[in-house]
Amino acid sequence: MLYDLLRFLHLLAVLIWVGGMFLMHVAVRPTAVALLPPPQRLPLLAGVLGRFFAWVLVSVLILLGSGVAMILLAGGWRAVPASTHAMFALRLLRSAIFGYIRAVPFPRLRAAVAAQQWPQAAARLETIRRLVAVNLMLGVLTVAVATLGRGMS
Repeated sequence: MLYDLLRFLHLLAVLIWVGGMFLMHVAVRPTAVALLPPPQRLPLLAGVLGRFFAWVLVSVLILLGSGVAMILLAGGWRAVPASTHAMFALRLLRSAIFGYIRAVPFPRLRAAVAAQQWPQAAARLETIRRLVAVNLMLGVLTVAVATLGRGMS
């Protein structure tokens, strides 16, 4: 029962993080670009990202805690398949990219929006968009490893 609860929390965190990146990357941002001028679009996207990043932080912590707990319940690192090692490594990389986004370009985006410096804000948002695209691809790869990776063992 504990393992099933941990797996549920783990999958929920993945859905929030990867699904949120997909939604932002393919639907919210392109629609905002098409419909809103920078003085409306950039504060909106900065606000949406602020809320999303709070959920991503929770997801990162849940993924770490539930992942490590499931590994320990399975008998430790030596007992889990290679796909688990790959998932964990990809999670660490995705978390590092998120940490960088949250610590560097996102505060700069917020500062540029607050100062109504639209070209600078747009440049920061573009940096975030590119990094989110990388993280989205890594997230999909992680899901592929999780679902198809049993053969890696």
